[in-house]
Amino acid sequence: MTPPKNGTTGPPAIEGRSKRIWPRDDGTCVVELIPSLRSYTFDRDELVPATARLRLDFYERAARALHAAGMRTVFRERLGETTYLADYVPAPPFEVIVKNRAVGSTVRKYPGLFPEGHVFHPPVVKFDFRIDPEDQPIGEDYLWAYGVDVEEFRRIARQCNDCLRKWLEPLDLWDFCLIIGPGPEGDPIINSEISPDCMRLRDRQGNSLDKDLFRQGAGHEHIVSVWSALVGRLPA
Repeated sequence: MTPPKNGTTGPPAIEGRSKRIWPRDDGTCVVELIPSLRSYTFDRDELVPATARLRLDFYERAARALHAAGMRTVFRERLGETTYLADYVPAPPFEVIVKNRAVGSTVRKYPGLFPEGHVFHPPVVKFDFRIDPEDQPIGEDYLWAYGVDVEEFRRIARQCNDCLRKWLEPLDLWDFCLIIGPGPEGDPIINSEISPDCMRLRDRQGNSLDKDLFRQGAGHEHIVSVWSALVGRLPA
């Protein structure tokens, strides 16, 4: 499988559940999104047509907003309906999660610690080790030993949170995850897609606009309809 305008042939060098990656000789790569949605907690793993395009619609605009705020991401330009050009930055085996509210794993893994929906001031930043079938919390001392500047990663995550919350107003960003990796000069750079697939986002009435729809059992057409409307209301 070869995406358009990638300058490569043959199968992708890297393929996961949500994307395929073709590295290029100039330090960039072509990324193709796969229209897959997965929830370990709710035991649901499906291909949902049109969601790859909608994820990229969202990510393209989010990356522009972050760039305008002086933040670095790997995104360079869109190449097609589900493909884009990016800097090639190897992903570390952990992700950074920002929690503006107690939701999801916070109330599931730490029952009784906070009521569901509790607002965090300041936001909580945590780190998860990426492993199947379910990511696991990792102690920060392990990350320091691995060579991660934990405080710098936390600063980047909070800065990204501030930017996204302002950009998405009046929608309410409850939480989201990031992957941050070392850029070409060794400086941290946001390496992950930013889309409804990796965040919890609510409207003023508290309705889900994200992958919680999938977790809650919504049908494909409903998910595509809600995500299409979401993209349509995003700031250009």
